[in-house]
Amino acid sequence: MRTYHCLPLFIWTYMFHTIDAIPFQEKANSERIVGLTEDDGKTLHRTKRGWMWNQFFLLEEYTGTDTQYVGKLHTDQDKGDGNLKYILTGDGAGSLFVIDENTGDIHAAKKLDREEKSLYVLRAKAIDRKTGRQVEPESEFIIKIHDINDNEPKFTKDLYTASVPEMSGVGTSVIQVTATDADDANYGNSAKVVYSILQGQPYFSVDPESGIIKTALPDMSRENREQYQVVIQAKDMGGQMGGLSGTTTVNITLTDVNNNPPRFPQSTYQFYSPESVPLGTHLGRIKANDPDVGENAEMEYSIAEGDGADMFDVVTDKDTQEGIITVKQNLDYENKMLYTLKVDASNTHPDPRFLYLGPFKDTAVVKISVEDMDEPPVFSKIFYLIEVDEDVKEGSIIGQVTAYDPDAMNNLIKYSVDRHSDMDRIFSIHSENGSIFTLKPLDRESTPWHNITITATEINNSKQSSRIPVFIRILDINDHAPEFAMYYETFVCENAKPGQLIQTVSVMDKDDPPRGHKFFFEPVPEFPLNPNFTIVDNKDNTAGIMTRKDGYSRNKMSTYLLPILIFDNDYPIQSSTGTLTIRVCACDNQGNMQSCNAEALVLSAGLSTGALIAILLCVIILLVLVVLFAALKRQRKKEPLIISKDDVRDNIVTYNDEGGGEEDTQAFDIGTLRNPEAREDSKFRRDVMPETIFQIRRTVPLWENIDVQDFIHRRLKENDSDPSAPPYDSLATYAYEGNDSIADSLSSLESPTVDCNQDYGYLSDWGPRFKKLADMYGGDDSDRD
Repeated sequence: MRTYHCLPLFIWTYMFHTIDAIPFQEKANSERIVGLTEDDGKTLHRTKRGWMWNQFFLLEEYTGTDTQYVGKLHTDQDKGDGNLKYILTGDGAGSLFVIDENTGDIHAAKKLDREEKSLYVLRAKAIDRKTGRQVEPESEFIIKIHDINDNEPKFTKDLYTASVPEMSGVGTSVIQVTATDADDANYGNSAKVVYSILQGQPYFSVDPESGIIKTALPDMSRENREQYQVVIQAKDMGGQMGGLSGTTTVNITLTDVNNNPPRFPQSTYQFYSPESVPLGTHLGRIKANDPDVGENAEMEYSIAEGDGADMFDVVTDKDTQEGIITVKQNLDYENKMLYTLKVDASNTHPDPRFLYLGPFKDTAVVKISVEDMDEPPVFSKIFYLIEVDEDVKEGSIIGQVTAYDPDAMNNLIKYSVDRHSDMDRIFSIHSENGSIFTLKPLDRESTPWHNITITATEINNSKQSSRIPVFIRILDINDHAPEFAMYYETFVCENAKPGQLIQTVSVMDKDDPPRGHKFFFEPVPEFPLNPNFTIVDNKDNTAGIMTRKDGYSRNKMSTYLLPILIFDNDYPIQSSTGTLTIRVCACDNQGNMQSCNAEALVLSAGLSTGALIAILLCVIILLVLVVLFAALKRQRKKEPLIISKDDVRDNIVTYNDEGGGEEDTQAFDIGTLRNPEAREDSKFRRDVMPETIFQIRRTVPLWENIDVQDFIHRRLKENDSDPSAPPYDSLATYAYEGNDSIADSLSSLESPTVDCNQDYGYLSDWGPRFKKLADMYGGDDSDRD
């Protein structure tokens, strides 16, 4: 059994790439597809479907009262019984475009603007109301907005600014203006713009199609008029009647070219100058006028000719474009009173296009009158240089300066030394002839140059004076002897060998001979041959000190003095004797100095440096302890045991040991002081545990020894050598007054009975201190009786 399904399809489309869109209807022919399935081999047929609608374009800016009809959607499946429903979706569906769901008619609900949106894409459906199925596939269509001339042309700028060089030819392009129209350029002439000039003729013109503004008059001069305002109109519809238009303003400026030469406003200028003006003085200014501007108006002034071309100069002021007349050489009224110059003013940047107009320069005459002035004296030189030997005598003439009065009166002149330049008053000058002489001795070594100022003043007019510097150079005389350049610390090793170099000495001389220094070294005549050292002249202003014997000893001689005779070769020859101190030092095998002191020699055989430092610290600590003990003892003095004045005893024994209390029975035994034998026993302290148990030594009894001093020394030695001797916190003290005085007794009790015959007259020669004694023993016999 065969089934045929046919659906007619009618499609109307529009061509959008042309100006006039023409709707057309397209109907798809039915296609018959025959095919056999594997089961039954039945033939299949595609049913025909068809959509149909009218024109789909609108005019923009519709102003009617009713909604604007767009078109109608229709399908072949619509039998007119109201079973189908049309639905519209896409751009503006429901808001801009509405559809009648029963008939398929489409209307525009609002006024449309093509400049905002020119195309709308929509989709349509046809649905069966009962089943809700689409009877046709969804179809897409386009609604195009048709343009009307509702926009005027608009320029890209409201105001244009342009410039063109002056003297430009006709047709020279100035600027291009551009206007745009928002209407559709593909439909009619709504967007076709034509340019025209409303203001600015006859100076400028505009191309109607391109909008290029050009010059319309030849040789327009900026000096006559510089600014122009041109108004340009742009009109659509090809410029026809009814078209819309817009305008813009163009400000055009003529730029300058160098088409004008400079011109002096007057042909002659007159200036006056005193004859005494300094060089470089500005006498006046001249200026040529140039109507051009900028670099086209820049000019340069120069002196073309004239009798004052060598005396004056002209300088161009770049800021004001003026020529400044300046003095180039000294003026002299007595020689010439009037000068004439020809000054040219020419452009520095001429334009070759306008050279046919003539030379771009102008000439003016400048006259300069010199005025007579009372001028100060003039020296014959601008400065003076005088050379004089340093041994010149006081009052000697060393040089002369001369000055004259340039005026016609030729006034007399007097000379003087500016004392501010010669504070020490070393030089003076004769006021009449200008001879300079010395007042004090000269010394090149202290001051090699003297710079003084000499003043020349007119006698009749003290206000007219001139000053000149005088440079005095002091020439050297060989008046200083050479001497060592520095202090040399020289040493020689004890193990030195003969011929070793131990020092190189150099000398200096305050003098400055023209041929340079040359010094010689020799031994002094008193010691021509030194047994220990040799002086070797190196012939280069230095000398070497060489050893002469094998080995030196600090014990025998720790320091050597080597006198050296030094003299120069200038005239008169100056010499001096320099003494070199050479110390004998201990050195290592490489000759490096280790020690030069004699004390170090003694200490090297005994204690080291560390041991000496330790001994010194011990001594300091011991002294501090003694001082502290004495201070404590002074503060803790007790009341003496014997207070009565009548109690006289031969010996006083004081004990200040506090002891260790009642339990301390062996810390201190007073019996040892009373029994010398008991003192010989060395006992240990029971209250202190010694670190090492020493062997008990038995000493020989010393109490039988008659020499008490020897007894004390022995005791001191034992206490110093016995570390376990008690007590550890006590101080053992021994004292000895020594032997009797070697002087005899002065007591009269021991004098012999025959002393009456002794003469005491020598007491009177011992002075006023012994006068009383001399009176007692050296008086009359009646006094002695």
